[in-house]
Amino acid sequence: MARPDKVAAVAELTEDFRTSTATVLTEYRGLSVTSMKQLRRNLGSTTKYSVVKNTLTKIAAKEAGFEVPNELLVGPSALAFIKGDPIVAAKSLRDFAKENPFLIIKGGIYEGKNVTAAEIFKLADLESREVLLAKLAGAMKGSLAKAARVFDALRIKMEAGAPAAPVAVEEVAAPEVAAEAPVVEAVVETPAETPVVTEEVLTPVEATEEEKE
Repeated sequence: MARPDKVAAVAELTEDFRTSTATVLTEYRGLSVTSMKQLRRNLGSTTKYSVVKNTLTKIAAKEAGFEVPNELLVGPSALAFIKGDPIVAAKSLRDFAKENPFLIIKGGIYEGKNVTAAEIFKLADLESREVLLAKLAGAMKGSLAKAARVFDALRIKMEAGAPAAPVAVEEVAAPEVAAEAPVVEAVVETPAETPVVTEEVLTPVEATEEEKE
């Protein structure tokens, strides 16, 4: 029958595996207590760095749904359960390992898959989420500023061209007035028939004078 403390330890480890965004297995042999404390400070509050027995690690990982290769469970092991940004934690582990050769990164679990030490170092070379968000914010700010300049230039151009609008309306309206002019003239030409009527009136008068002669 398993001892209560062992059962509790496995349960805690299982929960750590399940709730971590990534888990890195390391070998810490040769690191001093002071160095271990410094490593924990470098990893920050979002990463839990614990010395764990390999047998318990194997059991807990399996209960959490992961399979840790046996070659990673050789020698004294310590696990970094990363709760925050995996890239930031990977950078901290890599940088610490450069200054402290006794820390050996053996491999780990990332996005539910087993990863090698080389893949963890590649992860450390990526830009963190905060850096990417900062760059995205800068790019969006630049795009918005550019769009604002374009709209402002368009507004100024439209305002500068606004007085010309009435002129354009008058030019369009002018042909319509001209088109009506012939109709008015046709009506005015009607009195031109008056001389004809006058001639008809004068004809009898001239005839009367001839009769008098």
